[in-house]
Amino acid sequence: MKYFLLLFLIVGLGCKRNLDTSEKETSLTSTPKKETNSEGILFVVSNQHTYGSSEINAANHFAEIVFAYDVFQKAGFAIDFVSPQGGAVPIGYLNTSNPLEKQYLYDFDFMDLLKNTQTPGEVNPSRYQAIYYGGGGAAMYGVPENEAIQKIAMTIYEKNGGVVSAICHGTAGLVNLKTKDGKFLYEGKKVNGFPDLFENMEATYYQEFPFSIEQTIQDRGGNFSYSEEGWDNYFVLDGRLITGQDPTAATSVAENVVKTLKNRVQ
Repeated sequence: MKYFLLLFLIVGLGCKRNLDTSEKETSLTSTPKKETNSEGILFVVSNQHTYGSSEINAANHFAEIVFAYDVFQKAGFAIDFVSPQGGAVPIGYLNTSNPLEKQYLYDFDFMDLLKNTQTPGEVNPSRYQAIYYGGGGAAMYGVPENEAIQKIAMTIYEKNGGVVSAICHGTAGLVNLKTKDGKFLYEGKKVNGFPDLFENMEATYYQEFPFSIEQTIQDRGGNFSYSEEGWDNYFVLDGRLITGQDPTAATSVAENVVKTLKNRVQ
């Protein structure tokens, strides 16, 4: 039986219009990771399998990963993945009727990257020109509080002059990022992510969230904006900080990361 027949599709909560608590989880077994010596883009994903202490399955948003990955790959960047624990990560929110998602679902080399994510300790920040935080409910756990990933992100931003980017719930990974002078990275800047407007705040999954992305960023001095329509390719740029609201903006976020990097080196 082919390798990919072992995958199970799951329906995710949060970054979609219709919430479904009957999702099933996908996780890939782990094998040693090959390193790259090329500068490129570092994707941040989560190892979390549930919404907090609940039994509701959580995952990384597949489309938010592959839409951006495709842009970066075609632009010629080397791409690596990091997660708090390294190894395999759960993926979900799959739409196999989407040609690009289907293409990457059956791309062994790509899926192997999700199967063998690096630990923060294995990452050499000097190799990367940008960091991209993927979304999905899993992004709320493990990543935001991980100090090693925070340090990697700020090294890329401050020492490498690189870009920090995020999509949807991936913006949760930005809430604790601080510059050398002790200010939050997004203080006084325009920033976006999945807004509370589209969360089901009465649902168990949301009650398990450790914080509200929108409220935390606003309370810490960020200019959080969003589209009330939703699913309309909403994203914002503020210098080398680029963030998008939901899966429809993943491609645009990635394209603007590439554009920002190209303009930087000219």
